[in-house]
Amino acid sequence: MNAAAQYQARPANPGWLKRAEAWLDERGRPAWIVAMVLGFIFFWPIGLALLAYMIWSKRMFGKSCRHRSNSSTNAYRQGFNAMRPSGNAAFDAYKMDTLRRLEDEQKNFEEFLQRLREARDKAEFDQFMDERSRTAREVEDEDRKEDA
Repeated sequence: MNAAAQYQARPANPGWLKRAEAWLDERGRPAWIVAMVLGFIFFWPIGLALLAYMIWSKRMFGKSCRHRSNSSTNAYRQGFNAMRPSGNAAFDAYKMDTLRRLEDEQKNFEEFLQRLREARDKAEFDQFMDERSRTAREVEDEDRKEDA
């Protein structure tokens, strides 16, 4: 699911309760617990209602609510599955060859960038040295004119 699909899945104008629930879900179980404790401190029925809601919605004892609503975490975990063999020898050979080729291209590109940086640094240093020698020559010429 991409960002556009997540945006479209949300209601057009959610109420403040839905917005608060989404905000707490983004921050995970500790945020729910803090909200429940604050509810008990300020007005005990609110804390009790939050506790009941957390138990009823399985936010208290289930997996973290952040993992339930965040599909990008699942996509990240699936990336590790890409390195497992698929069982098809031809595909696995193709995949290994492609990965090796991409690693070689990445290494070559990084070497190119390093040579580019070194060339730029050398050009800047040469320019600095030329300006320095030009300034030194100008100072020497002015000293000769003053002595004469």
